[in-house]
Amino acid sequence: MTRANIISVASGKGGVGKTWFSVTLAQALALRNVKTLLIDGDLGLANVDVQLGLSPRHDLGSVIAGRVSLKEALFTFRPFGEEEGGASFDIMTGQSGSGTLSALSIEEVARLKRGIEKLAGHYGAVILDLAAGLDGAVRKLCEHEGRHVVVVTPDPTSITDAYAFIKLLLRQNPQADIRLVINQAADKTEGQRTYATLANACRNFLGTEPVLAGIVPADTQVREAIRRQAPLFFRHPQSTAGEAVKKISALLLEDPPVITSQSGGNPPLTGSSAR
Repeated sequence: MTRANIISVASGKGGVGKTWFSVTLAQALALRNVKTLLIDGDLGLANVDVQLGLSPRHDLGSVIAGRVSLKEALFTFRPFGEEEGGASFDIMTGQSGSGTLSALSIEEVARLKRGIEKLAGHYGAVILDLAAGLDGAVRKLCEHEGRHVVVVTPDPTSITDAYAFIKLLLRQNPQADIRLVINQAADKTEGQRTYATLANACRNFLGTEPVLAGIVPADTQVREAIRRQAPLFFRHPQSTAGEAVKKISALLLEDPPVITSQSGGNPPLTGSSAR
């Protein structure tokens, strides 16, 4: 991928809120009238559709099987329904538990990556929600000139695994644009302390210091929205976590060109009609 408007969202370990952040970032960008595509790039344990309560007609598995093209697998998600029309974004879901997807060769992943690059030219932002960890597919999908958002929590194991991910990413691309999001912080002080710990390790041992994209506070409304399988801004428009993601979305769009949303294009799904 060579498009600078691709934002890969990664983490060194699972359970840090990576997919939730990807979904919420997509909606935050859509609220800014940015034409946005969210791709579930977890090739083995996809769950964007689960978090949003969707049952799409086609998914990434359909693309890999050759039944549809990447473009045909897209659909437009309208969290607020057809009548509102605002904050919609396009989605390509994955296929949870698919041995076929998780067993793709690097050549097949590279082919998928090229297809995503072509799609990126039609969007202001493409969010690629990657699998947790450091496998070959994740590293291949990270080969682009956009931003790499690494989600980390104050948990020591999350910090350690995030460092390992950053180390491998920089080995692959020393010029990688890496941004850190501290999620589930008890308060601003804990978030800043978590960032400082990871940034110091990167500076001392890797010779670089990733930029802090933002701190997302722990918020009970996040858990409630996930349980309801609904986007955070639909359930709780004024939540503290949501406001933090809005600020992060603005920072991530400082350089790439913005393509605004327009009606039409892909078949819509809403939270109420998806299942």
